[in-house]
Amino acid sequence: MKCLNRKPLLELSNICFSYESGRKIINNLDFSLLEKEKVGIIGSTGCGKSTLLYLMMGLLTVSKGEISIFGKLMKGEKDFASVRTQIGFLFQNSDDQLFSPTVIDDIAFGPLNQGKTYDEAKNIAHELLEKLDIVGLKHRITHRLSGGEKKLVALATALAMEPKFLLLDEPLTGLDPYAKRKIIKLIGDLSLPMIIISHDWDFLEQVACSVYTIDDGRLSSFSVKNLSPSLSGF
Repeated sequence: MKCLNRKPLLELSNICFSYESGRKIINNLDFSLLEKEKVGIIGSTGCGKSTLLYLMMGLLTVSKGEISIFGKLMKGEKDFASVRTQIGFLFQNSDDQLFSPTVIDDIAFGPLNQGKTYDEAKNIAHELLEKLDIVGLKHRITHRLSGGEKKLVALATALAMEPKFLLLDEPLTGLDPYAKRKIIKLIGDLSLPMIIISHDWDFLEQVACSVYTIDDGRLSSFSVKNLSPSLSGF
């Protein structure tokens, strides 16, 4: 898939991050997400993929470097809070973002927090339920859903915010083949820019413009021809 350069939506400049143990997991990393671009990031467990998304969202704090979103330098929590409603974030574990009593309440929650009226929020929720072909889940209790159903609902909650770009952390993890096909088609059809964390090279090859791996805390262009032994099993 070929991508054209556009204005950066997200820029990381020389960022570093270390755990309390002192282990540096992100090391002088540079990256830009451009308009209309879908980027995949692949790597072994513990290499820092999810950590990188948390830094982009301001859920973790960089120890060095700068993050700019929509051209604005993120100097602290206040700055991140001002842009989070414009970023659709999908947690690896859907239970981390589904907390309302029913599916439709979960999907409507974000728009309501953005200032939409109750009717507007419900209309957005209904449209997404139809788009994702999960209308039958509308009144289901979220914690009783299957893993695939939860992932679809979690993605709907992110899309309900009408984000300018998406950050997706392992969107296929724990899904059955049918749910995987559904998610892959949906992500492929979306025109939104996005960063996709995944262990699945075939999936990223289908939907991403470019794919990177994290090596020694930095992003490097990735080719399936150069698989390391630690990545050969996905």
